[in-house]
Amino acid sequence: MGIISVLALKLRLYHLTLLIVGVLVSTIVVFQLYGLSSLRIHSVWDGNKLPIALPVEVSTVTNVMPNITYEKEADFDHELESDEDRSLRKGFHFEKRDINNSEVVNHEDGIYSFTQKRPKYAHDPKQKDREMENRYNIQGRVHDMQFASKGIRVKGVKNLDAGLVTSDLFVTREESSTVIGTQSVEMQPQNEKSLLLKTPLPVLNNESKIDTPNMRRKLVWPTLVTEMNSLLLQSFNSTMRPKWSSQRDRELLSAKLDIEKTRMISNSSGLYGPIFRDVSKFSRSYELMELKLKVYIYREGERPIFHQPKMRGLYASEGWFMKLMEGNKRFTVRDPRKAHLFYLPFSSQMLRVALSEQNLQSKQMEQYLERYVQLIAGKYRFWNRTEGTDHFLVACHDWASKITRQPMKNCIRSLCNANIAKGFRIGKDTTLPVTYIHSMMDPLKDLARKHPSEKSILAFFAGGMHGYLRPILLKHWENKEPDMKIFGPMTRDIEGKRIYREYMNSSKYCICARGYEVHTPRIVEAIFSGCVPVIISDNYVPPFFEVLNWEAFSVFVRERDIPRLRNILVSIPEEKYLALHLGVEKVQQHFKWHRVPVKYDLFHMILHSIWNNRLSQIRTR
Repeated sequence: MGIISVLALKLRLYHLTLLIVGVLVSTIVVFQLYGLSSLRIHSVWDGNKLPIALPVEVSTVTNVMPNITYEKEADFDHELESDEDRSLRKGFHFEKRDINNSEVVNHEDGIYSFTQKRPKYAHDPKQKDREMENRYNIQGRVHDMQFASKGIRVKGVKNLDAGLVTSDLFVTREESSTVIGTQSVEMQPQNEKSLLLKTPLPVLNNESKIDTPNMRRKLVWPTLVTEMNSLLLQSFNSTMRPKWSSQRDRELLSAKLDIEKTRMISNSSGLYGPIFRDVSKFSRSYELMELKLKVYIYREGERPIFHQPKMRGLYASEGWFMKLMEGNKRFTVRDPRKAHLFYLPFSSQMLRVALSEQNLQSKQMEQYLERYVQLIAGKYRFWNRTEGTDHFLVACHDWASKITRQPMKNCIRSLCNANIAKGFRIGKDTTLPVTYIHSMMDPLKDLARKHPSEKSILAFFAGGMHGYLRPILLKHWENKEPDMKIFGPMTRDIEGKRIYREYMNSSKYCICARGYEVHTPRIVEAIFSGCVPVIISDNYVPPFFEVLNWEAFSVFVRERDIPRLRNILVSIPEEKYLALHLGVEKVQQHFKWHRVPVKYDLFHMILHSIWNNRLSQIRTR
């Protein structure tokens, strides 16, 4: 009986186990059939696009951006550009918008540069608070992207997906719950085929949406002149030690100490003190440059990209410097061991021309320069000693800043496109003036000036509608005030050019508004016309910023202050205007090309800016 009882108990346990397993299996089946749908992960779909997984606190994305035009990094398209320059553009497939027919309703909606990156170390005690406030108070879904928007209301904006490669920019400014600001996006896909979205995007309300896969936002501000001054002072501490010391380093350090000990003087022979930051130090630095500086020019590199200057047209500055530098016997040496600086004699314009025939783009141009650096680094020991910090280049093409950013990042770069928001480093790099040369034999041709009492026009501008800013300028000031002569492009014939020069000579102030890029030849044109430049180009570092006091002979206006432009100009007292005009006349000698260079002229000023920046960074081992 005992055995039977045990067997019966085991049988009951077996049946109970089967029952429990059956219940579990049934539960799992029911869960799979009915419960999973309520717990599944939702994806965001955009039409037929692939789903986009959203991380925590990321806005949803549903709409496709309508009618957005993408274009490669645009060339600087000046209205006086030659036919040859325009024909070269055809080798690059730019998609340009017809902005002439675009209605600009809110002037700040069109301002792209207002969203450029503000350096973290710029002096602004409230910057961190603003960043934190905007970062968490902004909530954004954006749609209906147009060139400009009408009424805009917003509660805030959030950072979107963290997958974007480059600086995708966002900024707002609130006034009585209404945002006056802009949104602008620069997108570079992971495949490195760079696309710049040039269409300024308005900040819309919190109910709108935007299709922005793999996108990240950064809150940014334009860099003002006062902040640039601070960056210049801070740059003196950002130096790199060479791998081994040399006699040339000790000579440069000696010159640097000599300059720092210079006693203060108000004026120097041939110089006008007020237009300089410190005329005594500049005078001594220039004197030591003439006594000590030696430059070695690399012979490597084939024409037409190397050693073949082009001395006419919009990008002529780089050609004139190359021609005069290679023909100079005072500063150049044949023995590289005697050199303080090493010149990389390539033309960014000719690089573009040569490679455009092969339909190559900026990435291939960058790779071309990288191979050149590898060539000289493998043949000489000088590049490797300092990693290029004692090497320099002079380049005026728009793309020069981009294509030299990596292969020549440590070099002293003298660039026309001196945009602090796009990699230009104050104190290391230096700004090359844009000088449009019409005649190689006589670069000062067609220069004429009037006395201030003969200038009856308050302000003048005429030019093509390149970029986002100029249409805004015309919207506010074309045919609005009799003393504000603000026009679109003038005819390109002889009569049109004569009228252009006459307006410039008859104006107190000449508006120098940026085009596709931050630089413009109007600054130098205005100086030679005896017209005070009014520079409207956020983040632009003016030429020779290291030594010249630009506020002594020019006026800086923020892009967002265009509606107040006339009020700003008329508020300048006559005495101040006359002082500015005198500064313009005195600074002219520093922007002149001569076939045989003369003291303090443009060739020497460019070379001195490079010498100055090398001295500011010199450190011994």
